[in-house]
Parts: sequence; C-alpha cells; structure tokens
Amino acid sequence: MAYSLPQEVREIVEGLHREGYGAYPVGGCVRDLVIGRAPKDWDVTTDATPEEVQKIFPESVYENEFGTVGVKTGSDDATLTIVEVTTFRKEGRYSDKRHPDEVTFAKTIDDDLSRRDFTVNALALNVAEEQEVIDPYGGRRDLKNKVIRAVGNPAERFKEDALRLVRAPRLVTELGIAEGWHIEDKTYAAIREHASLLREIAVERVRDELVRLMLGQDAAQGLRLLEELGLLQYIMPEVREGIGIDQAKHHTFTVWEHGIRSLQYAAERGFSLTVRMSALLHDVGKPRTKAGEGEAATFYNHEIVGARMTRELLTRLAFPKQFVQDVAHLVRYHLFYYNVGEVTEAGVRRFVRRAGVEYIDDLLRLREADRIGSGVPKAFPYKLRHLLYMIEKVRRDPLSVKALAVDGEAVMKTVGLVPGPRVGWILNALMEEVLDAPEKNTEELLTKRMKALAKLSDEELQEKGEKGKRQMEEFERGVEAEIKGKYRVG
Repeated sequence: MAYSLPQEVREIVEGLHREGYGAYPVGGCVRDLVIGRAPKDWDVTTDATPEEVQKIFPESVYENEFGTVGVKTGSDDATLTIVEVTTFRKEGRYSDKRHPDEVTFAKTIDDDLSRRDFTVNALALNVAEEQEVIDPYGGRRDLKNKVIRAVGNPAERFKEDALRLVRAPRLVTELGIAEGWHIEDKTYAAIREHASLLREIAVERVRDELVRLMLGQDAAQGLRLLEELGLLQYIMPEVREGIGIDQAKHHTFTVWEHGIRSLQYAAERGFSLTVRMSALLHDVGKPRTKAGEGEAATFYNHEIVGARMTRELLTRLAFPKQFVQDVAHLVRYHLFYYNVGEVTEAGVRRFVRRAGVEYIDDLLRLREADRIGSGVPKAFPYKLRHLLYMIEKVRRDPLSVKALAVDGEAVMKTVGLVPGPRVGWILNALMEEVLDAPEKNTEELLTKRMKALAKLSDEELQEKGEKGKRQMEEFERGVEAEIKGKYRVG
C-alpha cells in the first residue's frame, strides 16, 4: 500500500539515502498512517550517527544524550517544523526506571524496533522498498484488532521506563476506547502489578501524558482506566476521594461518578483542557466538607476547599501557573444561583466582576458539564440562557475600578489624601454605586460622591465597599436552595 509522506519527511529520508545511509519513518507516525490518521509528529530513524546527520542537515539541533537530532525543515506546518532523526539504538538497563543507563547505537532497524514500547509503535516504513511496513512484532495485526500490547515481556518494558505504564491508557484513550481499543491482558496485568513504579517518574512527564489523555476523544473512560489500573492514586489521589461518596437523595451519582460524567460531556463538546480539568475537579472538595447523610447531607464551602485542593494538585503536577490559576478560579466560582426575575442587573454585574469577565464563558461551559454530569436532561435550560442574555447586556458596563471615570490620583487631588487604604476604600465604594447604576459613572457625579465619602470614618468606608461582597455571597449561596429543592447541581 502506498502511503503519502510530507515532502519535508521525504526530503530527509532521501537526503540520508543519497549519502549511503538507511532511513525510515518510524513509530507513531507509521502507526497513524496504517490506520488512516493524520500523524501529529514525524520521526525518522537511521544508521547515520548524530554527527553524520548534522553534516547532511546543517540546520539542525543536537542537545541530548539519546542520538536524536532535530532537523529544521522551515515548514509552515507545526507538525513538521522540526523532524526528529534518531540513530538506531539499543538500550541497556534502566536503573532509575526513567532513562537507559547507557545508549548504544545499533546496526539494524530490527535492533532499533526491539526497544520500542508497544507493538503498534514498533513499526517502520521502508520508503526505498515500495513503502513496505517493517513489522517484526505483529503491530499491524494489533492495529487491526485495536490492541495495545507491550513489545516482548511487559514487565521488562515497564521496568525499563515506568512512564509506559501511563502511556498505554493514554494511547487507547487517544485512539478511542469507545471504538474498541483496549490493552492486551498480559500488558494490562503487568501495569497493575507495577503501578507503584510511577512514583519514580518525573511529574512533568506524567503530566504530559495526563494532558494527552484528557484531550483524547474518550477522556472520561481514560480516567476510569487509570483507576482500574491502579495508576490514578499516584497521579490524582484527590479525585479518588470521591469514590463511593454519595451526595444526596436527589443527586443520582457519587462525587467520583459525577466528576467523570461532567468530564465526559466536556470532552464530547470539544471544550478546552481548562474546562475539562475544571469539570473533573469542580467538586473535588466535597468529600472533605461532607456533613450528614441522605437528604440532610451538606457540602458547605466545598468550592473554596476544592479550589485550594485544585491548586495543590495541579501545582504538584507542574502545570503552568496560569493554568493552575484558571482551573482553580473556575472551581472556586462554579456555584452560582440565577433565577429569572430574582437577580437584578446589578447582581449580574457583581457576579461578572467577582468571577471575572474573562472567565464567564468557561464558567457557563462548566455549568453545562456540571448539569449533564448530575443526570439532568438539559445542559442549557431557559434560566441559563436568560443569564447569558443578562451577561451580554451588562458586559459593556463598568465592571472594575479601572473602568471608573475617576482614578486614585483624582481621589487624592479632590479630597486631599495621600496614598493609603482610604483611597482604595473610596474607589471601591464608588464602584459599588456604579454597579447599581452605571449611568453614575461620570467624572462630575463621582467627584461629588467622593467628597461625601471622604467625610466617613474608616469603618463606614469599609462597610460601603463590603456591600458588593455581601451581595455576591448571597448570589452564590442562593444555589443551596435550588440544589436542595431540585437536583443538587454543584
């Protein structure tokens, strides 16, 4: 069968051939070609040494100990900007379960394929021989049967590099558990037996596999598989705390099941990793805040506890600070109450201000996932559509101190203050009045008001500024009545 190779890859292979070296596209890119998927990256293996590869392709980078040269192609396609060219190699013992103690260059493609993790990745394409697929371990058979099987002895493969323990469930999740992809029995058993080896792997490598799993088409099933294999306890033990934790009479699922189903909806809708992670973690604080059982069960402040747990969990996994902040923020503010006719425009402005206008769209997506994960039939009922309408209506209103017609300099100049807390209190008090009535956001009216506010005591000024905080808390707490009376969203 003829496979279509990008020109950039073909030029690299042909360039090595012209110099008398063997060269083969290898691994995941060949796997994807065989099953008809577009490869996400391209790798080439060769009997040329790294130094020889660099002579042939001067525009390249070699900064590792594993014989891999990154050849710069100049392609506009991000998957082809750099093609990794790796010398055939054999690997010895892995004392640290992460990296080979030594890398020895091999002579043949068969030697190189023997070190691969799974049979479906132990494939190479012989471009010179009418695109024959080199397949010494039955990878094409396993592709046909949708099986992930370790090359050789599974236990040995996982002892060599324990990251492979997570790579197997990640791979079946990406390929599609719902489409029948599964882990072969002996490989499955070896993962369960050696799951604890995952503790020896750098968290950054585990994080990268987790991200790819959660971005897979079957992310929820992938999380279930991590738990079945005994791996989740070494990655996200906080999520496991929800297993078997009933929520209440009107909530169909346990905390664990609810989070998984919320993630499933987020994945099915193609939501971002931020929303998917938030869907999984939004109720992570419930087990630690549960009081009572059955209809009397409560989970007060679980969103606050959950946000803290989320920050700790994602920081431990070395996620970027902004991602940690975004997910924790969504978890913190996922509880909000809105009923048509009960919440005013001012209340919506305060909600948007407190939750952050930049987070509103993702908060609504999270609420969709939360609802479906709770077992209710509609992700976006009328009340949420009406809230969206109200949000769109107030988006252009002044929602932050920066949007006021006056600033701190104006306050100090007008009422004769020096920099200090009273300046901020006056601005906050002005902001609260503008949230109630945006038409008051004029320099003339605010200047008049700041003069009156300056006459108040510190305590009175703080009280004025706290008005919005109290109203926001009521906006959030109102969800408890809705939860208890209906289906316990949250």
